[in-house]
This record gives sequence, C-alpha cells and structure tokens, in this order.
Amino acid sequence: MSFVIATFYHFVELSNYYDMKDEIKAACDAEGLKGTILLAEEGINATVSGKRDTIDKIFDFLRSDHRLKDIMWKESAAEYQPFSKMKVRLKREIVNLGVRDLDISLRGQYVEPEHWDNFTSQPDVLVIDTRNEYEVKLGKFKNAINPNTLCFRDFPQWAESFSESKDLKLAMYCTGGVRCEKSTAYMKNIGFNHVYHLKGGILAYLEKTNNKNDNWTGECFVFDDRVAVDNSLIPSDRIKCIFCSSQVSTDDLKSVPRGQVICSNCKTKNN
Repeated sequence: MSFVIATFYHFVELSNYYDMKDEIKAACDAEGLKGTILLAEEGINATVSGKRDTIDKIFDFLRSDHRLKDIMWKESAAEYQPFSKMKVRLKREIVNLGVRDLDISLRGQYVEPEHWDNFTSQPDVLVIDTRNEYEVKLGKFKNAINPNTLCFRDFPQWAESFSESKDLKLAMYCTGGVRCEKSTAYMKNIGFNHVYHLKGGILAYLEKTNNKNDNWTGECFVFDDRVAVDNSLIPSDRIKCIFCSSQVSTDDLKSVPRGQVICSNCKTKNN
C-alpha cells in the first residue's frame, strides 16, 4: 500500500492550543501530509495520511511536546491519498458533545478489543453504538442499540430518555474511541453505574481481531475519501446506498457529501 492513514486523539490540557496551530500545520506541510487535525484546550483529535517515513516523522515531532509524549495511534492503509488537503482547526471541543464542564476522568472502563466479543455476549450487557445514524447504516456490532442520532450533540438528549436500569452493564463503542471518552463519562454522570467502552473503537477491534467471530456486520464508515473500510481496514468495495442498500459505484461517491452514501437513483429521487 502506498499511503499510511494514522488516526489518533489525546485528551490533555493544551492552554496554548491557539499558538500550536501554525507550527503543527507547517510541520505537516513540510512532510507532505494531508488530513485534519483538531486542536482545543482539552486536547488533540486527528487523522493524517502520508508515506511511512513521513508518518513516523510527524509523530516524532508531536511527541517532542511533553504533553503529547504518550500519543498512541491506529493505522490503516490505502493505495491512494484519501485527503485532498491538510487542515489544522481550532475548536472548543475536539469532539463536540456540547456539554459544559464534563469531567472525562469519569469515563467508562476500557474493554480490550480481544475481549470485546466475550464481554458483550453476557446477558446483562447492553451494547450501545454512539455514532451517527448514517454511520450505523453502513455497519454495526450485532445486537447493538442504535440511538438514531444525526450528530454527536444529539447523544445527551437520547441518553436522558434511555429508561433501562442504571445497574445494567453498558458497553459502548464508536469509530476510534474518542466519542466514547465523553459519552461514557456522560452516562456515568447521569447515574449509570457500570459503563464500559471498546478501547480504540471499531478500528482497533478490526485490527486486533479481523472480525474472526463475525460480531461486526457491514463496513466501518470513516471520515475521508475512503468512505468505509472492510474487516481488514482496506477501503471497501462493497459500500451500499443508505436508502435502498444497492451497491454504490465509485462514480457515485465522487459527488456526495459526507454521510450521504447514495446511489444515482436515490440521489435523483432525493434532490
């Protein structure tokens, strides 16, 4: 494969995140990297793509900041560059839940990817998908609850209406893990006592298990031009229309907005 795609996040106080933007952008541009990096006072959240040596160099650069020395990342690969440009953006939150003063140190306990299938097979465990509706339509874990949210900011409203016993075990997951850092903390904040989440998210699960137990069904949506990856984290060639479930062609994908994986027929009907 020609390009390495690295996905990572790290919650840490970055009081000077405004000043970090230009320096990080210059370092990425110097290595020819493309992708998106979000910076906020609460940390960093990013996906970048480049050649093997340039990926290694940018992490050497980031880790030279003592606050980022513990950054870990997940890798996948593609034969083409899945991003068109390099963007470094300043945000209020690196993942936007819209809840002020949420203490993410209250987040749920991690479940290692290798243990996820056994853990979620327990009868007193409810599996909750914290992603958006359009992501869930492309793929999900078997028996997972879909909150039917259009964006992550909708999650608290759904959580407040969730009427299951506070003593049940909740096993939550998202694409790379960052949304669960906040969603599990929120569930504990509103009174759920036993909250867990998949460490590293779906991407880590597929990397570590290759879905050997067929617990994952479909494809995993990703936020770049790959649109979705398969069990081997390779860009999927089996992406289906979110409306009619027919296979979507490469040409169809060139002109659709993010989250709208639509075949030509459905695109015409919905315009």
